[in-house]
Amino acid sequence: MLEERSKALGVRARIADAAVDVETRTRMRDSFERGDLLTWGYGDAYADAAADPLRILERARSVICVAIPYARLAAKRVSSGSGRVSKYAWSRDYHVRVRAILDDLAAQIDAAAAQSVTAIACDTAPVAERARAARAGLAWIGKHTNAIAPGLGSYVFLGEIFCSLPLPADAPLKKSCGECRRCVEICPTGALRGDYTIDATRCIADLTQRVDAIPRALRPLLGDWVWGCDLCQEICPPTLRAGACGDAAFDPLDEGLAQPDLQRMLALRSGEYKRRYRPTAMGWRGAAVLRRNAAMALGNALDRAAIPALADALAADPHPLVRGAAAWALGRIGGPAARRALARARDAEIDETVVEEIGAASKSAAFGVEGSS
Repeated sequence: MLEERSKALGVRARIADAAVDVETRTRMRDSFERGDLLTWGYGDAYADAAADPLRILERARSVICVAIPYARLAAKRVSSGSGRVSKYAWSRDYHVRVRAILDDLAAQIDAAAAQSVTAIACDTAPVAERARAARAGLAWIGKHTNAIAPGLGSYVFLGEIFCSLPLPADAPLKKSCGECRRCVEICPTGALRGDYTIDATRCIADLTQRVDAIPRALRPLLGDWVWGCDLCQEICPPTLRAGACGDAAFDPLDEGLAQPDLQRMLALRSGEYKRRYRPTAMGWRGAAVLRRNAAMALGNALDRAAIPALADALAADPHPLVRGAAAWALGRIGGPAARRALARARDAEIDETVVEEIGAASKSAAFGVEGSS
């Protein structure tokens, strides 16, 4: 029943036991101790909860792990003035679709049992979902630390159904990345260590979600990514072989979401944000974070045509996070016009963090680090 319904929904499901995953708990604690996820504030209590299915369902005996493929073909790049968005975030918020699939499967199980025997997790509670998916034989964990499902690749959303019935568990996969290091080598920030661990504080996907200033040394490495990053998955052989196997529900809501115009995003205000971005997975951090990311991408484009838009943001954006990013971008582009914009802003700015950004940017711009015409 479960397999038939999963196929009908275009997803894959496998079953793991509901025992406490001691190994994963230890690995998570080690990761937190190294500071790999420092910006998220996780600690031992999170590791304890994530490794124990009984925290979700007290009577849990089994965990049905579900993989929902979402890879869709990306449109060709339209212009140098556009940014890039990770595939998971350019469609309607994936939580809605994933939750609907989990609800459907859980309802099938409850109906077969003639009673309520399930509980669902879809980013609603601490769950070590990649480790549990590996335990169920649904996927293995790649060196990019994403789950790789055979035939589907790593562009998969994971969800879990916790069940009080002792369902027969599937066997883990005997797979690994072997000697392949493509994802490690392509990562611009060196976030991937090659030992199946990641320093998420250096990961572009995490950096673009930060609500505080992105460290200066990492800003040039963001390139044109304004939300998330797919580089390690784009180069992953099993993911390349899988192709665009996701449902059409994961197509971009519009082309502008997959490749947003950077100057338009820099000027993003509440109305457009609520209309275009709030319905997506980019909508949970607020418009200022998107404007900050757009400023960084414009700075990395090294295009002097962006100077007026950056100067306007530096002078008038209501959020210090964005004004500081605009200052940095002007300093990175350089040239007389950028220096004049920085000088004007220095006289008017009252936020200390932005003043400091302007000072650092002015020194950078003074060296004539100019972009193309």
